[in-house]
Amino acid sequence: MLDEIGCDSIRDLFADIPPDLHIEPGSLNLPRAMSEAAIVRKFIVASEGNRHAGNTRYFLGGGTYHHFIPAAVDYVISRGEFLTAYTPYQPEIAQGTLQALFEFQTMIARLTGMEIANASMYEAATATAEAALMARRITRREKVVVAGSVNPRYRAVTRNYLSRLTGEIIEVGAGGNLSTNVDDITAKINAESACVIVQYPDFYGGLFDLSPLRAACDRAGAMLVVAFSDATAFGLINPPGAYGADIVVGSGQALGIPMGFGGPHLGLFACKQKYLRQMPGRVCGMTTDVRGRRGFVLTLSTREQHIRREKATSNICTNQGLMCTAAAVYMSLMGDAGLKTVAERSSSALDRLLSGLPKDISVAAGPHYNEAVLRFSDPSRRDRFLNAASQQNMFAGIPLEKFEAGREPRHLLVSTTEMIEEKDVSDYLEILEKSR
Repeated sequence: MLDEIGCDSIRDLFADIPPDLHIEPGSLNLPRAMSEAAIVRKFIVASEGNRHAGNTRYFLGGGTYHHFIPAAVDYVISRGEFLTAYTPYQPEIAQGTLQALFEFQTMIARLTGMEIANASMYEAATATAEAALMARRITRREKVVVAGSVNPRYRAVTRNYLSRLTGEIIEVGAGGNLSTNVDDITAKINAESACVIVQYPDFYGGLFDLSPLRAACDRAGAMLVVAFSDATAFGLINPPGAYGADIVVGSGQALGIPMGFGGPHLGLFACKQKYLRQMPGRVCGMTTDVRGRRGFVLTLSTREQHIRREKATSNICTNQGLMCTAAAVYMSLMGDAGLKTVAERSSSALDRLLSGLPKDISVAAGPHYNEAVLRFSDPSRRDRFLNAASQQNMFAGIPLEKFEAGREPRHLLVSTTEMIEEKDVSDYLEILEKSR
C-alpha cells in the first residue's frame, strides 16, 4: 500500500505534523505484558488522582452542564435490548427501539413547542449547521445571518459546513455588553437572507424577546432558526416554538446525559410540519400493518446516508439512539413538573450568586437563565479567584477567552444548575471576597 501511494514509511503519512510532536519508536517506555490483576490495580491507583463529581462543585457551562441524573436512566439504557441496538433498519425486529425513538421525538416536539422533531443529530453544533443548510434549500437563498451570541463552537461548525458553498455568512457581533443585540441582527436581514440563527437563552445566558426577529424574518421571507444549549430552560421560559421559530436546534445533554468530558452527547432538531421533507437525520413514524396493528418504522429515509445518497438532503446518519433513549427516560421520570423544578432551582441559584457579587465584579444587565459572564477588575484578580476556588474543590467557571480568541482575559462564564446548593453559592461568594 505504501508503494502504491509513493511513501517510504508510515511516518511519511504524517509529514505535515511538526517533527517535535512525533514520538520516536520506543520512547514511551511502556512496560512489557502485565497480568490482568496488575493492570486493574495500576489503573485503580491512577484513578484515585481524579476528582469525583460527588464532592466537586461545578459552575461550568458553555454548552455542557452538570445536572442530576436519576439512577433509572442508567439502568434502562444498560439493558441489552437498548445498549446493543443498532440502526433499526428492519422494523419487524426493532419495534422496541423504534417506539423509544418515536416517544423521544414526541417529547422533544412538546419541549421545544414545535410540530415535529427527528431522532437524531450528533450534537448541537452540527444540528445548527444542518439547520442553515436546510434553510438554504427551502428558501433557495444563500445568505445566512448568525448572531455573535450563538455558542462559538456552533458558529465555527456552521462556518465550516458553509465554507465550500457559494453564498455569504454574516456574523453580527455581541459587542462589549456580551448580549444579543436584536436591532443589529434585524438590520442585517433582507430579501437575500435564507435565515437568521440566534441562541435562546444565548451563549452568555441572556434572555431577550424573539418577536422582533420573527417579524423581520416575515418581512424578508427568511427563516428563523433558534438554537439552545440547556434544554431544561424550557421548563421555565416559553420555548422557541411559542415565538414562531421555523427550526429549533440544540443540545440534549442536559436531559439525563453525563458531561462525559464533552461526549457522547445528543443533538436535537425540530421544525414546522411543512418543512418535514427537508429535515436532516432520521424520523420514526407510527403506522398500522395490514391487520390494523400499530407499528413503528423509519420514514422518509431518502434523507439518510444508507439510501439514495446522491439525492439525500443530508448525509447525517448517526445512531444516537442510546442517547435519545436516555433523554426519553429522563423526561418521562421528570415530567412537566420535574423539569420546571429543575429550571427554577437552576435559575434561582444564579440569581443568588449575582445578587451577592462584590462591587469590583460586574455582570451584563438584563434577565438571565442559569448562565452569566462575570467581569473582573483585572485578569490577576480573576486568576487568583480561580486558583483559590480550585483548592476548595470548586470549578468556578470558564475563562471566556477559551471560547473566544482575543477576548480580554478578565471574563468568567459561570453557570448554575439544580446541583448548586445554597451553601455552594455562599462558598463561591466567600472565596470571591477573600481572593481580592
